Amino acid sequence: MDYNNFNDEEFNSINDNNEFNNGLNERQNVNVNNDKDRLRKVLFDMVSVGVVGEPLNQFYDVISIGALLLNITAAIMSTYDSFSKYSGTFKIIEAVTVAFFAVDYVLRFITAKYQYPMEKSEAKATVKYVTSFFGIIDLLSFLPYYLPIVFPAGAVAFRMIRVVRILRLFRINAYYDSLNVIADVISAKKQQLISSVFIIVVLMIASSMCMYSLEHEAQPDVFENAFSGIWWATSTLLTVGYGDIYPVTLAGRIMGIFISFLGVGMVAIPTGIISAGFVEQYSRIKRLGEYAKEEEVRFISAIIKEDDEWAGVKVKDLDLPESILIAMIKRGNNIVIPKGHVVIEPGDNVIMAARSANEDSFSNIKEITLGKKHKWVNEKIKDLDISKQSHIIVIIRGDESVIPSGRTVLLEGDKVVMYSKVKLAENE
Repeated sequence: MDYNNFNDEEFNSINDNNEFNNGLNERQNVNVNNDKDRLRKVLFDMVSVGVVGEPLNQFYDVISIGALLLNITAAIMSTYDSFSKYSGTFKIIEAVTVAFFAVDYVLRFITAKYQYPMEKSEAKATVKYVTSFFGIIDLLSFLPYYLPIVFPAGAVAFRMIRVVRILRLFRINAYYDSLNVIADVISAKKQQLISSVFIIVVLMIASSMCMYSLEHEAQPDVFENAFSGIWWATSTLLTVGYGDIYPVTLAGRIMGIFISFLGVGMVAIPTGIISAGFVEQYSRIKRLGEYAKEEEVRFISAIIKEDDEWAGVKVKDLDLPESILIAMIKRGNNIVIPKGHVVIEPGDNVIMAARSANEDSFSNIKEITLGKKHKWVNEKIKDLDISKQSHIIVIIRGDESVIPSGRTVLLEGDKVVMYSKVKLAENE
């Protein structure tokens, strides 16, 4: 079992790399039994946003973002008359990028079982992807482009639906933690936001009906029925009024003033909820950062070999001290959350955390790197001229850790970790 120092920055980097992908740890438990499944797993890692451990995945992410930006740019530039001479180029860009979106959808479709590993069957996982928010966006990114071939009469409507592909930009959001805060705030405050929107809708309907009662006789063509004033109510409650529909009676104007004041308060409700959510989120992040500084956690990385005692053992069966816990398992380019049923495999990098010890405990521990001319090189530990109050704890040799014994021969480049009851001399 190889032990290496594992600092907080590296741990946070790996942990952050895992945030953009919900349930990534569970995906590791999906069985990969044959070449077909292995290929699908590779394809899943490739199309998953932010899984950048392999050059192929990084290349695909660049191509995906580039295709989306090209498509949107071409769609915008094609609306300018001054660029009409490049219309052919814009059409080619759209055709190529939409074809890429179609291929991307197919790849996500056939690898859905890895995205939703908790589903009992592959069919359920596929249905879950198809009906998910991003599944629908992915489908509408390319389908309206090809539908006019079958239904030419609906070409205009299908062209409008193509605007949906701009929502694919939300995938880029997964790369940036600062942008993820927005999604976290909306998710945390969704109940309050839904309640505030419900109140606004009720007020809009009530305002429309009231204004109809007050203005129908004076403006029968404008306020024809109870819902004819919904446009006025919306523009008044949410802004200051558009001006195309307005009350002319005294009672209607008084009601309009009241509704305008009420609208300011109604718009402030969701705004206040979101603002408070941002304050809470950043305060929480700040508290976590301050807590991490005050109560620093120590991490150790252990690379498991085939002949190690932990190889093939479930996490729940490991005999660990209460003060040590397994924080996570790095398996290849993926992160596995160490639940009790997870089996540790050879090659796994097991990250363990322990409570911070008193720094004074380490004041007499020293790491000595043996240079070519060091007097300990090629000497057995039992033959070393060191104090009886000093002990060699471990020898780090390359990527391996050697448990010292009297017959162990020290080599050039070895890092000798020693403990002594007295202060170690600098030249030791």
